[in-house]
Amino acid sequence: MKRTHSLLKSLVLIVIMCLATAATAQKSGGVLRRANDESPPTASIHEEGSNVVTTPFIPVFNNLVDFDPTKNLSRPDSLVPDLATSWSWSADNKTLTFKLRRGVKWHDGKPFTSADVKCTWDAVAGKREAGWRKSPRKAWYSNLQEIVVEGDDQVSFRLGRPQPRVARQMTRMI
Repeated sequence: MKRTHSLLKSLVLIVIMCLATAATAQKSGGVLRRANDESPPTASIHEEGSNVVTTPFIPVFNNLVDFDPTKNLSRPDSLVPDLATSWSWSADNKTLTFKLRRGVKWHDGKPFTSADVKCTWDAVAGKREAGWRKSPRKAWYSNLQEIVVEGDDQVSFRLGRPQPRVARQMTRMI
């Protein structure tokens, strides 16, 4: 009987400690650690469709724009500049133009230019052969007609049909 009573006390103490730890751990901010128990086949976020690759490697890459990390939701109205300093839509909502940040360099010291944006997006959209396996997101860019380089620090995305909803949301942020 004494042993059962002692065991019950220990069990109750363990449960209380677990609940207290869970309650105190719930706070805003900090670092979210996620176990990745699989070995990513590559670090190519453009070739892979699985979160086994995208989750650990997306933070390694820059984007033209990104979602504001201080906002709770990632929505078009929470976009902030990253490699682009500004962006604007044409009156017909068929051309999205980005002005690029100057002074950005690649890991080898070469400057980042609009030609790099075109090269990447042409490959992602399947407009040029990049030596990649089939892009899992190629269908997402079926409305993208062409990427136009306008000097070293400006690039435009020309669409086949207007994107008025996205254009309105992005324009409100500028």
